[in-house]
Amino acid sequence: MTNGFYCEFIQPEKQIAEFVENIGMFHNPSDETKEVVVLPDGRIDLFFMKTGSEPFITILLGLETEAEQRSIPPDTIAFAVSFRPLAVEYILCTPIADLLNSGKNLNDDSWNLNDDDLKDLEIFTQKITAKIRARLPETVDERKRRLFELIYSSNGETSVKELSEKTGWSSRQINRYFTQQFGLSLKAYSTILRFRASLQHIAEGKLFPELNFADQTHFIKEIKKFSGVAPKELSKNKNDRFILLSVLKEK
Repeated sequence: MTNGFYCEFIQPEKQIAEFVENIGMFHNPSDETKEVVVLPDGRIDLFFMKTGSEPFITILLGLETEAEQRSIPPDTIAFAVSFRPLAVEYILCTPIADLLNSGKNLNDDSWNLNDDDLKDLEIFTQKITAKIRARLPETVDERKRRLFELIYSSNGETSVKELSEKTGWSSRQINRYFTQQFGLSLKAYSTILRFRASLQHIAEGKLFPELNFADQTHFIKEIKKFSGVAPKELSKNKNDRFILLSVLKEK
């Protein structure tokens, strides 16, 4: 990416894959601030960060429902775990409803990591994977496991009614679960996943709807709602501002 800014991601091992989407790192080694736009992607991110002489910090970010401009200071390195929603209850063991479009600093010893662990992505991945494995639950509610399998496999295009029928879990119970755990409804979350799937198409230069949008106008409106710009401008991704889109283009 431009200006020396660099990021890399590793897919998780199979044992933790239903809870973790990927493990990655971001590095801004330059003496200039990197301006980026973070797009909603349906993931919960746990960051371990160090900037210059500043103290090492651990930050948990909740789900996003809108694009957010962020500045990455010079000499910043961050390693991150991108969790799937199922991890909120079973790995993080704390609701994140109050972290919608926000985040919070965690106790430095909550994951027992420090800035010495921010040197090599492979080694970090091995260490954080072992910590996540130690937190794996003995059992997982099969309704919830099935629910997220269906949501992800359909890119959020399965209706709440159909999800309810296929999981044997009432729509009211599902929405209560989403609201209490994540701070938004299932329908709102599914819309974010559809937007994210559309980003892959935009990264490939496809500026017309490939998914189940009513029409081109609806498609443009939804892309602008979550990214702040129209699909054409988003696809240009000037200065690699949209990190998620840059990563998708590199795939």
